[in-house]
Amino acid sequence: MRHVFSARATPSAKLRVGFVLLPNFTLTAFSSFVDVLRLAADKGDRSRPIDCSWQVMSPRLRPARSSCGIDIQPTSELLDPREFDYIVAVGGLLRGVPAQADPLGDYLKRAAVAGVPLIGVCTGSFLLCRLGLMAQRKCCVSWYHYRDFLDEFPTLVPVADQLFVVDGDRITCSGGAGVADLAARLVTEHLGAATAQKALNILLIDRPRAAESAQPAPRLAEGTVDDARVSRALLLMEQNLAEPLAIAAIADALGLSVRQLERLFADRLSESPQESYLALRLRHARWMLANTRFSAARIAADLGFADGSHFGRAFKARFGATPAAFRRTAAPRPGRGAADGEGRVFETP
Repeated sequence: MRHVFSARATPSAKLRVGFVLLPNFTLTAFSSFVDVLRLAADKGDRSRPIDCSWQVMSPRLRPARSSCGIDIQPTSELLDPREFDYIVAVGGLLRGVPAQADPLGDYLKRAAVAGVPLIGVCTGSFLLCRLGLMAQRKCCVSWYHYRDFLDEFPTLVPVADQLFVVDGDRITCSGGAGVADLAARLVTEHLGAATAQKALNILLIDRPRAAESAQPAPRLAEGTVDDARVSRALLLMEQNLAEPLAIAAIADALGLSVRQLERLFADRLSESPQESYLALRLRHARWMLANTRFSAARIAADLGFADGSHFGRAFKARFGATPAAFRRTAAPRPGRGAADGEGRVFETP
């Protein structure tokens, strides 16, 4: 049976969501959000927009192309934002995020003036920041775009160790599978926890994760860690390699005392937080020596070492060779920035 959807938001729906898809948006992020709404909206999986409704909006009904090349046909032009409970900006490739003057940007500004909560998914949060809509707000970004965010918005506060962040009428989500958790949170608030769980069960998702759940990320640390607090501490360290945080600051961010954090590291990793932090920086340095043409002095400065001598001593103590000797024996891997020195530690193949 083919369902015909209204060109307006469904007034009787308990949860009404409008989507704007940025150029090169991530298809998984969009589809995960919509599927949770779809399965929560009706009995079983009949997909009628009864309790939830959604519209995919675009100026002049232009199709939106995803980062994988698949086009999504919008269901409506840009509707009055007051018809929705939330407006969601779905991003993807960072270079696809439009500038402030884009019609979608103007629409999001109108929604903000109207008091409609805004959601930035994946790099959609970058657009909200460019529009000046995240002032004095925490902004959740993917660990992969953490440095990009700081470079562009040095005065804002990025959060890259959580799945999503709710800060008043602004919600930002790192993207990926965490979008389903965010959608489930909204369904829970508007339709109840049982409805949200039903939708997730059909998607073969065991249970919704809390906003504060740590983002899964490639570990620079060796081995695995089975304690969420240690994992988050390591992630904070990875995100602050160039300007190392004080251990007290890391403990405070996790709601722990320094002594508690030290005991956790001793129990889980058999080393102190300081030793783990140094090991992360040195492994990062080893990667840079093998995959970029940066000088050892530049690498030392980028990773917060006092000077080249300090870096050299620490590197040799860890790996048994000086940085220069290691570089002579390390063959750069293809596609990792060896030619121009612009590779990223977390870059995927």
